[in-house]
Amino acid sequence: MTSIAVGADDAGASLKSHLAQYLRDKGYDVCDYGDGDGEDYPDVAVEVAEAIADGKHERALLICGTGLGMAITANKVPGVRAATAHDPYSAERARKSNDAQVLTMGGRVIAPQAATKVLDHWLASEFEGGGSAPKVEKMKAIDERHRREQAGA
Repeated sequence: MTSIAVGADDAGASLKSHLAQYLRDKGYDVCDYGDGDGEDYPDVAVEVAEAIADGKHERALLICGTGLGMAITANKVPGVRAATAHDPYSAERARKSNDAQVLTMGGRVIAPQAATKVLDHWLASEFEGGGSAPKVEKMKAIDERHRREQAGA
């Protein structure tokens, strides 16, 4: 079964708890990286994103107030593609078109039942390749270029 990392700051703790239990009930291997107990979203996001980049988990779910800060921070880690989605179509396209391994949501933006539906659509979707494949390859090349530049600095 897919290993999914989850993490949240204070603003996302309640929704993260709800969704983590939902994932466990569906049989997913859930690894919790933050319960929101005084943790700032950049700290949680980078820890989870690095775990994704290192291949420790196939996917991750990050929750803060809006989902935006988590996505911005997670996307700073080379090899990670994080997307904020609060509707099923965006969640589906994040996977199918952009191969996003990380889904972010906002605990202050979406109700638990709606978040569950969004999560289901994201989990059910896989990268399609096709016309999106060259774009994802360009994203990967940008990551690689930045890795090389950082290594040489």
